[in-house]
Amino acid sequence: MKTTHEKAKEHNHDKLVDNLQELLEKNYDAEKGFTKAMKDAKGNNLKKFLQQQAAQRSRFATELDQQIRNLNEEPKDSGSFTGDLHRTWIDIKSAIAGNTDEAVLEECIRGEKASWEEYEEKLKENAFPPNISSVLQKQASEIHSTLNQVKTLEDLADD
Repeated sequence: MKTTHEKAKEHNHDKLVDNLQELLEKNYDAEKGFTKAMKDAKGNNLKKFLQQQAAQRSRFATELDQQIRNLNEEPKDSGSFTGDLHRTWIDIKSAIAGNTDEAVLEECIRGEKASWEEYEEKLKENAFPPNISSVLQKQASEIHSTLNQVKTLEDLADD
């Protein structure tokens, strides 16, 4: 029978892994979303930007995958059903909006805001070990940086 301390330690481990798995899944979704948006975009600068964002999210997923493996757990290997639904919604919305770069960009920005908020919430509500916290803070910072480029992105959509 496990002691209270062992149960608490196991619970904390499971909670840590669950949080990382959720972020991993979101990054898979974001990578697919940016790849899809890149195919829909018309302007070359916007396509290039979206390609960079997809690559960034792939890197984030790899980093999270490694953190999960370091905890002796098996990482998820795909995105979420919700992410698939969101991409379908983007398809419908883009078709209605004439599939413009501006419509694609607005969806990407909305997705990035949601990602940044999720990272911030997880960092605030959980006591991650310093090595994991550092990875998550760096990723959140990069996402926030992207959001700060919104004005530039709007210019790219006008190419």
